[in-house]
Amino acid sequence: MNYALFDEAGKFLAGRVMSEADSSMQIELESGKRVKVKAANVLLRFQEPGPAELLLRAREISDQIDLDLAWEFAPEGDFGFADLARDYFDPKADSVHQAAALLRLFEAPHYFRRMGKGQFRKATEETLKAALLGIERKKQIAAQIEQWAQELSEGRCPEPVREQLYRILFKPDKNAPEYKAVVEASRRSQRSPLDLLKGAGAIDSPYQFHWKRFLFEHFPKGTGFPKLAAPAVAEDLPLAEGVQAFSIDDSSTTEIDDAISVRGLGTGTVVLGIHIAAPALAIAPGTAVDQLAVQRLSTVYMPGHKLTMLPDEVVQAYTLVEGRASPAVSLYVSMDEATLEIRERSTRLERVQVAANLRHDKLEAHITEDTLLQWSDDATAKNGPDHADGEVRIPFHRELAFSFRLAQHLKAQREVVRGKPENFNRPDFNFKLEGRDGTQDEPPQGSETVLISQRRRGSPLDLLVAELMILANSSWGAWLAELGVPGIYRSQASLAPGIKVRMGTKPAPHAGMGVSHYTWASSPLRRYVDLVNQWQIIACARHGRTAALAAPFKPKDAQLFSVVSSFDTAYTAYADFQRGIERYWTLRWLEQNAVSEVPATVMKDGLVRAEELPLVFKVAGAEPLPRGARLMARVQGMDLLTLDLHATLLARLDETSADQEQATGEDDEELAQASAPLALAIEVEPATEAAEAATPTHSAGA
Repeated sequence: MNYALFDEAGKFLAGRVMSEADSSMQIELESGKRVKVKAANVLLRFQEPGPAELLLRAREISDQIDLDLAWEFAPEGDFGFADLARDYFDPKADSVHQAAALLRLFEAPHYFRRMGKGQFRKATEETLKAALLGIERKKQIAAQIEQWAQELSEGRCPEPVREQLYRILFKPDKNAPEYKAVVEASRRSQRSPLDLLKGAGAIDSPYQFHWKRFLFEHFPKGTGFPKLAAPAVAEDLPLAEGVQAFSIDDSSTTEIDDAISVRGLGTGTVVLGIHIAAPALAIAPGTAVDQLAVQRLSTVYMPGHKLTMLPDEVVQAYTLVEGRASPAVSLYVSMDEATLEIRERSTRLERVQVAANLRHDKLEAHITEDTLLQWSDDATAKNGPDHADGEVRIPFHRELAFSFRLAQHLKAQREVVRGKPENFNRPDFNFKLEGRDGTQDEPPQGSETVLISQRRRGSPLDLLVAELMILANSSWGAWLAELGVPGIYRSQASLAPGIKVRMGTKPAPHAGMGVSHYTWASSPLRRYVDLVNQWQIIACARHGRTAALAAPFKPKDAQLFSVVSSFDTAYTAYADFQRGIERYWTLRWLEQNAVSEVPATVMKDGLVRAEELPLVFKVAGAEPLPRGARLMARVQGMDLLTLDLHATLLARLDETSADQEQATGEDDEELAQASAPLALAIEVEPATEAAEAATPTHSAGA
């Protein structure tokens, strides 16, 4: 019989030659299939044994060939596999031994380079040593992966895996042995990677897991600042004559960006001053302090802690702290005291004397709409009145009363443009960790006792501050557009569902605010966009109609577009983290207070919003209920790692919630976050369908 062994795409086959031509032949395989083979691909012609036996015996002999010895025997130049068989086995090596040499040479590319069909050349000694060293290293890594996978399967976490925990889960190097060990252990144990690592003790604390994951993704080099002195503001900055400003913030606020002054009460013409801290007067674009701000782009807030955009020594240099004259960019709005008609607006760069830092949490309970209306009529009082209990004295009561009347007027004007009133049905929530005031250098441990209190949106002090800042931001936005100076704007095309607020460099109306232009310029100590806009506003104040030539950012400036993109990404990520960590503390509150029943209002498809807590969660059994339906949910359990709350429908309440408006963009955001899974980047394919069904999934809340 006439047989042939040939190469088909790197696979060696053998069969009986049925016919042949000059450049090809027909070969019948053992299976009976006939294939057409190019003559150049035929490596060996033989008479015996049969094709199947030849390949079987060749494989057995091939495994016994000592590669080091074969490498020694091989000639220096190109050679064929039959040549090596004759040198290694016997000068009369038969077809079986020749085929064995072919298989061994082909499977040892680190010893022998393939030079063509059946032709090889041995590697140099240096190349061979490096290749063998690499092979040995791979064996050691494979053994290490096996050891780590075994430890993980047995509930122990190797230290190298623990150190790479966040990289493995969220930004893995899929070639890293730590990643491969987790994947292998997860496949063997039929457990999700997160569940596996939790069971192995890799995650000591759910709070630390969330905190360190955030640091890993956004602050990989740590949260500290280099030692850096705050640049000084020019000494010739004038002092605002006759201005006694006051700020309104929470007690934990250290970055006091804005203050208010009111002059001329009782004269018929009132001048309202909105004074914004002015770090941009001293910090120039591209300087060391600016580069720090660019890296962070915003202050990060969370219960009991915050990461400021700027170093504390810089913040303290420009914050509007009471008792000193601080640099400010001031917007002065002159208006008729009776009608509140605005007559003139002007912007000045100056130092402003800050007389008081008023605090929401200390005054809000004593300042109501009724008291503000009463103070507004008290034209003769020169000092703040005593509260009814005789203990609380309210400074700047007449200025607060006028500012509140103005805020109501401004809000009413905006609502005409909006086409409907703003809805303040939902409360805000304050988190307090006992023993912490939010200013500590170190973050919470996660085990502190948390207190959650409600703060009704649209309270007089909230409304007052919000409306005056909208007035400043919209006035400066319009001024930038008028002078042709580029700025960073926030706009919204309409209030239709799904139309979100966008950030860009072109002035456009903000339908949600009800204003024709809107920038962020009132928080330059906390947001980088505000600092950028303040540079542009300062140029307008100094140069007027020629400001476009002097401003740091010119029209169509690529760097300005880059700021918008970077800030939007960072600000969204920080907000997501804040919502997530607040959800953690809300679940901790439920746990600490052993709460088993939660009243809630249906949003959509079984997702509900708790009525007394900042919490959106899924309630099994509530899927058929309409939006706005009220219910009592029974808490069945929670997972502080995935931020899941497991609840079932206990009872439907008779009343219907007043919050039945059409779903808003805010609702959509809450729904998406409440139903989004914890986004792990690690990928594990279960070994069987049963394993896939048994693998738990994890979902994270808002």
